[in-house]
Amino acid sequence: MKKNYRFGIDIDGTVTTPESLLPHINKAFNVNLALSDITQYDLTAAFPVDSDEFFKWFRENEPEIYMASPIQQDAQAILSAWQKDVELYYITAREDNSTDVTYEWFKQFNVPYDKIDIVGPVNKAIKAREYDVHAFFEDKHANAVQLHEELDIPVLLFDAPYNREPIPNGVIRVSNWQEANHWIKKEFGI
Repeated sequence: MKKNYRFGIDIDGTVTTPESLLPHINKAFNVNLALSDITQYDLTAAFPVDSDEFFKWFRENEPEIYMASPIQQDAQAILSAWQKDVELYYITAREDNSTDVTYEWFKQFNVPYDKIDIVGPVNKAIKAREYDVHAFFEDKHANAVQLHEELDIPVLLFDAPYNREPIPNGVIRVSNWQEANHWIKKEFGI
């Protein structure tokens, strides 16, 4: 059965909670960061750490961190409800070393998907254009603006302290999946 729409969806900070990394960072680097301390997407700006050391640690611990990431409240129920009308294409900047754990996480939380594309550092707009998505869900400000400007589609930006820069019309700031669902129902009629 052909579905009416196709949505592009980021995973980390969008389907997972935005503070997913913090318990791991706090333990590994002996700090006590809260989400409110993360005011830039670059996590190393929030505490004194050598960025090379941080990224080496992150790369070594990525699979464990991703597997332990909590799901955002209402995400599973809303995505499941959309599935009858919408193809769900997850486009994530995760790296290839996280492929197996990503699929396992989706299984663990019973999150529906039609495709999961792990693109690494590739511009998400390339994949979103290739898949001809009608809307995108993101937590990184720069990605949200780029996706909207390049594809002229609505992008729902999940609010977090690290993405509070001004947004153009067409990027819609939402606080949670309930707000996203309300906006989608209003605009897409699903």
